[in-house]
Amino acid sequence: MYRRGQSVSSRYLVLHSFPREDDPEGAPRLGLAVPRAVGSAVVRNRVKRLLREAWKSLLQSIPPGRDYVLAARPGLAETAEVRGLEWLAGEVSELVGRAGS
Repeated sequence: MYRRGQSVSSRYLVLHSFPREDDPEGAPRLGLAVPRAVGSAVVRNRVKRLLREAWKSLLQSIPPGRDYVLAARPGLAETAEVRGLEWLAGEVSELVGRAGS
């Protein structure tokens, strides 16, 4: 599946992007991958909540007709806690922009 799409990355995130063949004009969908290397279950769940919140804040600017998988890398939890949700939303926005359509 990952061969059909493209990916872009930053220090703490990887964004995989795929065209939606079943619904080319449908709303963008998000999948999250937060591995154990990011932290304990509590930390991973907090990271997922933050990523969902950042995604929702950007939803109006994300192009339709694509599926996205956002994968966290180790160190994201600590950095997001220090820098905040605005920083995280900016990181996700930058990756979406680089992924194009």
